Amino acid sequence: MASLKEELTAILLPHEQLQLLAFWDELTSGEQAGLAEEIRALDLSQIESLYARRGEPAAAAALADRAEEPTAYHLSDRREQPDPPDGAGQPADPFRAVRAGEEALRAGKLAAAVVAGGQGTRLDFPHAKGIYPIGPISGATLFQIHIERIRAVCRKYHTRIPFCIQTSPATHEETIAFFREHRNFGLADDDVLIFCQGTMPSVGYDDCKVLLSEKGTVAKSPDGHGGFLAAINQPQADSPFTRVRQAGILSELQRRGIEELFYFQIDNPLIDICNPEFIGYHLLARSEYSSQVVRKTSPKDRVGNMVMIDGRLHVIEYSDIPDAAAERRKPDGSLAIWAGSIAVHLMNVNFLKAKADYAGSLPYHIAKKKVPYVVTDRDAKDDSGNALFGVKVKPAEPNAVKFEKFIFDLLPQARNPIVVEIDEKTGFAPLKNHPREAKDNPQMVRRMLLDLYRLWLRNLGYRIADNVDIEISPLYANSAAELAKRLSEEGKSPSDGPITESAYWS
Repeated sequence: MASLKEELTAILLPHEQLQLLAFWDELTSGEQAGLAEEIRALDLSQIESLYARRGEPAAAAALADRAEEPTAYHLSDRREQPDPPDGAGQPADPFRAVRAGEEALRAGKLAAAVVAGGQGTRLDFPHAKGIYPIGPISGATLFQIHIERIRAVCRKYHTRIPFCIQTSPATHEETIAFFREHRNFGLADDDVLIFCQGTMPSVGYDDCKVLLSEKGTVAKSPDGHGGFLAAINQPQADSPFTRVRQAGILSELQRRGIEELFYFQIDNPLIDICNPEFIGYHLLARSEYSSQVVRKTSPKDRVGNMVMIDGRLHVIEYSDIPDAAAERRKPDGSLAIWAGSIAVHLMNVNFLKAKADYAGSLPYHIAKKKVPYVVTDRDAKDDSGNALFGVKVKPAEPNAVKFEKFIFDLLPQARNPIVVEIDEKTGFAPLKNHPREAKDNPQMVRRMLLDLYRLWLRNLGYRIADNVDIEISPLYANSAAELAKRLSEEGKSPSDGPITESAYWS
């Protein structure tokens, strides 16, 4: 009878991946069993096939010359558009859209979902990014701000909005503990559905060797935001809810009568979660998949490009779009490919359920990344000639390939897809980069939050001293209109004089 090591050798040898057993004899029996389970789970043929395509251009990029504008609700003209029949696929009256969205909210037809599997690595924050304190005065975390927005919508429309939180193996337990510690920031336990996405192994960029993160552990990374489709349709073994353990998140949402899912990424605290106008456009167009966009200011802005290709909506990543296509102009001089994705979507729940089997068909995207790893080459040495075998290295430059799926690759499968333009200054502040970087850093995000609240107050006629900062909790007011009502109820008026002290209004 073959030993465990012999069994694993038989799996790895045909694919030249024996480096995964480099430290086998140093491992405890428990560690050996864990590594064996990870190796058995590897689809090495798939890894080789994906790796072989690492230099190929993205499929959508090859179609960029045929790209056309998507059906769009523009900021500049949506109030001038005619009010078409339902399902006509053209911009609808915004007031009618708001009414439709509010009706859906009051009827309890909406859930919210955030993809929060990432860690704050680029921020030098060794925790789940949702735990990052970004409130400019309050220090409120990303999770807290998003939940307060959800609670504000629930209070306004006398409804419940289940909050689905996708984690990764690296953030799952920490996220659960964080929510327990803070009692879900006021959300009911039944309305917090935490689930974990899948992973893919990381491989060396130059040799396709699967990396070890520790001597007995395969280096893995989350399978991307596209892993969301598979994760919401799969049983979640550690869920406290029997139905989620047995059938998954999506089945539970359907049982609750949820019809539409508001999807966003954790790193943008300006998101107007479950905005009724956005919901209304989506419903009136009978769209299965709608997206918010910002207007690009330059051809190579670092956002996905939303375009129609052969009658279907696609996203071409900024790194993949050819220069000629990105720089194409309309007769008025504006960009032909103008709609930049901010990863805020509305997806029909029945559509997501019907496409459950398609999760395996979403393409993998290949990214070159920095991945720490244990050196398995016995001849490797550092610049001083010291042996590196068995040493864990944190590379200064990208060294590995990560395989990720993106949820936007589901778009071409959707009927009546639409995009809704929002104002970047009031709705898009992604927290992505270290404070030393020029953009999308913590100081920029905090400033954009403060600027939004200052804008609300100034539009109401209030004067604010230049050195005064005001942060407003969504539970105090979640919009300029709510702020006006709240201040009026409190007997406050612009005639009271300028605001002279920084404060957190909660």
